[in-house]
Amino acid sequence: MSYDWDFYFVWKNLDVLFRGLLISLELTGISIVIALPLGFLLAVLRLTRNVFVNKAAAAYIEFFRCTPMLVQIIWVFYCLPMILGIQIGAFVCGVVALSSNTIAFYAEAFRSGIQAIAKDQIDAGIALGLSPAQRTRYIIFPQAFRIVIPVLLTMGVGLFQQSSLVSTVAIADLMYEGKFLATRFYRPLEILTIVAVIYFVLAFPFTQLVRILEIRLMKKLER
Repeated sequence: MSYDWDFYFVWKNLDVLFRGLLISLELTGISIVIALPLGFLLAVLRLTRNVFVNKAAAAYIEFFRCTPMLVQIIWVFYCLPMILGIQIGAFVCGVVALSSNTIAFYAEAFRSGIQAIAKDQIDAGIALGLSPAQRTRYIIFPQAFRIVIPVLLTMGVGLFQQSSLVSTVAIADLMYEGKFLATRFYRPLEILTIVAVIYFVLAFPFTQLVRILEIRLMKKLER
């Protein structure tokens, strides 16, 4: 059975897809900005000697790592407003769900980065009379961040891809607009193919950047 491809409706509605893409990028960017500092903080709490704090941080991490992102998004959208007793916009719910999930994954990445720092660097900070907060700011965070940059970028790409799940709760992101146009014009093959291409074009350069950074990092570690 032959199929006549027709991209007319795609080109005619590129502005709609572009508007959805901006929403996807906003969701991803805001979630990353929130997740970076809170993920690092959670990693520090995960490594603390206080058993209660350590276990609480571990429970948060494992919960968000071991439950599907889609379930988390739907729960935040429908349940969080009921629990708090206030109206929460769909976009805010999307940010809360995406950033909450990303915090857990960033925390594990930062934890591995912190544990990779040579102990003598921490001892040197203690010898210089730096407080725990100063050691964290000037020694631990900069080095841990540099070590885990490739992982953070990979997770950022994954977050951008998974942000398409917010379309299930009527947030007008790229996937939502693509499905809307596909349903409206009965051209799912053309429209959803273009949507996939857009995700690929934006994500692929970052995956290549991750490879370059990983190679450079490995070379530095081998010296």
